[in-house]
Amino acid sequence: MAITLVNPAGLPEIDVYRQVSIATGSKLVHIAGQVAWDADGVTVGEGDLAAQVEQCYLNIGTALAGVGGSFDDVAKLNVHVVDWTPDKMPLLLEGIARAAAKLGVTPAPPATLLGVAALDVPEHLVEIEATAVLD
Repeated sequence: MAITLVNPAGLPEIDVYRQVSIATGSKLVHIAGQVAWDADGVTVGEGDLAAQVEQCYLNIGTALAGVGGSFDDVAKLNVHVVDWTPDKMPLLLEGIARAAAKLGVTPAPPATLLGVAALDVPEHLVEIEATAVLD
């Protein structure tokens, strides 16, 4: 595995992710923002943030598998949530937990969470992009 996740002393420890990722691999992989589409381009979980977060994570896992990687290779995530408010955090975490169970990992790379006004289509509530490093 080319990624080591750490929480350096002096930074707060956050349960759901690590503050820093150290990449030692040689292949940098940028994954386009993933929305809650299934393989046929149909929106999964319309109106359900947790279901859409889960699908985004699963799509990232599929993209990584397609290039010989896994979620363990993710160095950084950017999460964009429509009309973000802190009361949506439990739904975000629920979706991550459900995806983690299906992926067989605890996805905890550094992440940036941004509230946005809208995404590509009105049905999409979240978009997640990833950067990974492979050996």
